[in-house]
Formats: sequence, structure tokens, C-alpha cells
Amino acid sequence: MRIYGNRPLKTLAGRDVRPTPAKVREALFNMWRDRLEGCRWLDLCGGNGSMGAEALCRGARWVVGIEKWGKACRVMGENWQQFAQSDQEYQVICGDIRQQLPRLAGQVFDCIYFDPPYASNLYQPTLEAIASLKLLAPDGIMAAEYEPRLWTPPPQVEQLTLTRQKVYGNSAIAFYQEREL
Repeated sequence: MRIYGNRPLKTLAGRDVRPTPAKVREALFNMWRDRLEGCRWLDLCGGNGSMGAEALCRGARWVVGIEKWGKACRVMGENWQQFAQSDQEYQVICGDIRQQLPRLAGQVFDCIYFDPPYASNLYQPTLEAIASLKLLAPDGIMAAEYEPRLWTPPPQVEQLTLTRQKVYGNSAIAFYQEREL
């Protein structure tokens, strides 16, 4: 696997981690290119950390990732260490997203990328936790990757509003932003 600038990335063998397809990753980073320099990035269900690594390569100042599988956490950390510059910071949190998100209370992120196993039941509780913990910056944006036949993004979750959806074959992205009051 390669990311921005044709840089090689460590991956995990087998099917335990499903990386974000290259066309989806490229499309997202093209959409968010003006948001990345100096941003605070949260990578949820981060797998090998490809999205966070890409964010680091494109100028994110601070990247935090949560991943349940210990082996993936190690690879994520190794990938991020490889790409982080001296003025960038990163943190890998290993554990179940439902238990680990509260650790981030009081922090805000400009960009949140959420890519759980498609057939999981993590979508609604994670959106609710992000909203109730106020993890998304007021002008921030969140993207949730999903398979359209397995999940339908709700138009509203607390103060988060669905603003856009893009479909890329079997993968899609739902974009959420804070609702204007």
C-alpha cells in the first residue's frame, strides 16, 4: 500500500483489517485538501493507520487514532512514526472505540475519519458519542465510511447534521458537520 507522494506503508496480512480503498482515500483528501495544514485529525477504527499517515503527510499537526486490534495498533504507530515530522504529534489508543472515546473529552478535532467494520453496530453509538463529547470542532467535518446496503446514515444525530454523501462502488462516505443553531 502506498500513500501521498508514493510513500510505502506497512500493512497487515489477512482480512482482519479492511483498508480504505485508494480511490476513496484520494477523493476524501482532495475534498479536504484546504483543511489539512495544521489540523487536528481523529482516525477512528484506524486499522494500519493509512488515513492518519496520509493526514500527517499532508500537514496535519496532531493525529489521534483508536483501533481495537493490538497488532494493528503497533503497525499504525510504526507508520505514523515513519511520517511524522518534528512539529507533528500523534497518539495511538488501543481499545474498543466505545470505551476509548470518552478519554478524548475536552479535545476537539477539525477532521474525524470513522471507518468501522461495515457490518458492525458501531455507527450510531459512535456518532452519538462524538456529538455528546463535542469532539468535532465547530467548523470541523466528520466522514463515516460505510457500505450502502448495510447502513443508512441518519440525517441528524444530536447536533451533527448529514451534509453530503458520496458513493464509490461498494463503499460510501457520509459527511457530518455541526448543526447551526
